Amino acid sequence: MRTILIVDDEVAARYGMRRALEGSFRIIEAASAREGREAISRETPAVILLDLIMPDEEGTHFLRSLRESGDETPVLIVSALDTARTAVEALKKGANDYIVKGFEIEELRKRVANLVQLGELGAENRRLRRELVAEGQFGRMLGGSAAMRRIFEMAERVAPTDTTVLIRGESGTGKDLLAQEIHARSPRAEKTFVAVNCAALPENLIESELFGYERGAFTGAMQQRKGKFEAASGGTLFLDEIGDMNPATQAKVLRALESRQVERLGGSQSIGVDVRLISATHRNLEAEIAGGRFREDLYYRLRVVTLEIPPLRAHKEDFPLLVEAFLTQLGSRHRRTASLGRETMEILQRYDWPGNIRELRNALERALVLCRGDEIGATDLPQEIQENRPGVGLAQTRAGDSFMSEADFREAKRKFEIAYLKRKLAEHQWNVSQTATEIGLQRQSLQEKLRELGIQRPGKAGGQDGGVS
Repeated sequence: MRTILIVDDEVAARYGMRRALEGSFRIIEAASAREGREAISRETPAVILLDLIMPDEEGTHFLRSLRESGDETPVLIVSALDTARTAVEALKKGANDYIVKGFEIEELRKRVANLVQLGELGAENRRLRRELVAEGQFGRMLGGSAAMRRIFEMAERVAPTDTTVLIRGESGTGKDLLAQEIHARSPRAEKTFVAVNCAALPENLIESELFGYERGAFTGAMQQRKGKFEAASGGTLFLDEIGDMNPATQAKVLRALESRQVERLGGSQSIGVDVRLISATHRNLEAEIAGGRFREDLYYRLRVVTLEIPPLRAHKEDFPLLVEAFLTQLGSRHRRTASLGRETMEILQRYDWPGNIRELRNALERALVLCRGDEIGATDLPQEIQENRPGVGLAQTRAGDSFMSEADFREAKRKFEIAYLKRKLAEHQWNVSQTATEIGLQRQSLQEKLRELGIQRPGKAGGQDGGVS
């Protein structure tokens, strides 16, 4: 018989609910939030009936802590407060339904039965997800190797909680996909997922993007605008490449996380926000802290749980699974099919893939489009992969490290931009649109930057408008 937990400080209220439900369910009672927690630690209730006003702790606080701990048990708020605002607030905190005291007995039974069914459906979904994780699939991410399964299993465990997560990994490993899937498996899944690429925003814009601004806060601020923290309230905020954030903004982000409040630029009013933060970086944050470029207190606030995605070269046993999945997806997109010969697979597995999963997918798309028959051959692959050498962009990035020895900041910055953009373009076969999307620029802005720096595609003659497509 399924168990129902009633958490209410009123003896008469508990008695009425118990009498209404005890014929169909096993009933346990708690007269306070503390007793409710003790009951949950001993029992596995199918549904919790929760009062909002209790002497030791408000029901909304109890509910929020329940959800933050990862407990997904359906909760029916049973309260004497009959206001839309109270109901909406309870639902925002994670309640599944709301009923006002003075209800009809049959209505209570109906609501509880619906939530029991909801809980069973949720449990079945979680079971199926765990099976997929065991088989090497986490949403759109694939990997049957031990290293990838460990990441998926940890992400599966942390997803239902409100815990702050830091995702580490090289460019192209799928940090953004992992963040999106954690959100999709969380109690906040029905709310907004807001992503911000900290590396793509200029220093003078990142604060206004994150915290918003009031009309007249600066030149050009013609109207009030909410920031990403406010936009993500109730949902998840994903700060990608947080290691590139400037120290002043780091301090404001730390304050927002600790106080759960933000202030718009040009404003004086504190605005409450409720966000689950997931951040990601390819940088060595410990080295950034040692160099004074990243706040140590923010680092410890971000890394409550750390998930480190291994580079593709560290789990090459996943190649057959990845290649099959990508060729199926790309075949559907381009309306053609092709398989991979043994020799071609061996060539792929010899290569070190500095661009990781993203580079592999792009290489397979190129090969699928260019191959003449129904089998992808070695000559259909990019030249650097056939010859097992770093891509043009990577080689030039390494050679371009000479910018570190430049005494003049402007010249060092110019050399770095050239090396960085050439690498990113090479990862996308010099496709400007795809590169611009990845690095967070508009296509036109990237084209202007390429002309400014004199960057042209290898093999192109000068004066051809950048030599890229």
